[in-house]
Amino acid sequence: MLRRTFARTGPWTARALDGSLWRAAAAGGSAPGEEGPYGPLRSPDRDGLALPAGFDGRVIARTGQPVGGLRWHAAPDGGACVPDGEGWIYVSNSAVPLLGGASAIRFRPDGSVRDAYRILSGATLNRAGCATPWRTWLSGEGTVLGRIFECDPYGVRAAMPRLAMGRFKHQALACDADRGVVYLTEDEDDGCLYRFRPVDWGELIEGELQVLCHAPGTAPGRVAWRPVPSPASLFTPARHQVPEAVRFARPGGCHYADGVLALTTTGDGQVWAYDATAERLHVVYDGGRLLTDPPHRDRDLYTAEDGHTLEISVVTPESPAPGPLLRLTGQDRSKITGLAFSPTGHRLYFSTRPTLARRPTRSLTAITGTTYEITGPFRP
Repeated sequence: MLRRTFARTGPWTARALDGSLWRAAAAGGSAPGEEGPYGPLRSPDRDGLALPAGFDGRVIARTGQPVGGLRWHAAPDGGACVPDGEGWIYVSNSAVPLLGGASAIRFRPDGSVRDAYRILSGATLNRAGCATPWRTWLSGEGTVLGRIFECDPYGVRAAMPRLAMGRFKHQALACDADRGVVYLTEDEDDGCLYRFRPVDWGELIEGELQVLCHAPGTAPGRVAWRPVPSPASLFTPARHQVPEAVRFARPGGCHYADGVLALTTTGDGQVWAYDATAERLHVVYDGGRLLTDPPHRDRDLYTAEDGHTLEISVVTPESPAPGPLLRLTGQDRSKITGLAFSPTGHRLYFSTRPTLARRPTRSLTAITGTTYEITGPFRP
């Protein structure tokens, strides 16, 4: 199953889209190519990384082991990079019950680790997240009354809960600077798609949480946004407060670019596209069939696959079939998480962690994880 798909959309951004279906939609359902745009994979190195010629990989951090003065957290999940002078910072969530949160690793310009530190504690099951245009990290809790925390990747300010963004089982987030909103998905069998419109873009303390609803009339695909009366209610779930809300089968990842929000729903095997300008919603991919051209196909997409084979593949505008960038061996029952490019685009970070539902034990010692760095001649 594919867990993350990335579109490199700027000098320091790498945006994620959860769900196994985006790769199929972007590739038209084609089988993975034997060779990617960077050429064939070499034999695995001592860390189990098989990479093309010209690329190198290394382990940055392992759960419980020190990195930059910090013991790296368990179950590393969603991640992102932000610039830090001539260096950069990689932030990573921890998908651990009760002891979740997020940490950061600061890198010097030559790629060496300067230090590492916690940026969020006292949270639980922190899975997906999102970097904001003003260089903070939004970390969501994957619990029924989960919160969004806004964290400082630079470690100066304390993380703060943003309760106006809603309390529900948070999955993915995406920033839409064109409209000054943040999209949020809800990991429920009848979950909804939300957007948060802050009073001032760049300040998430106050604002209105809205839910996507069916618009009146008969025009196909027409939708509208309605306010959620009580976003932080402890008694009535947000998705049950507006009867007209559009219900999705377990909304997963979302990714905004060029006026379109792409959304996967893992419960029914679909990829959706929301046209934010026309306010229309339609299905792009459904049960093995590509219905329309997938959004954001004009750029390279990096996809992570877990299951029998752990791979990161590349879908290019020139080729309909994804080809492998790397293959990871020796980590059964694991998933790839937290893909993010450094500001220059020459370094790719990602983590692996066990698939928790498949573990025979719930002990924290079993929720390990490893964070990697890949360097090489990535395409611009």
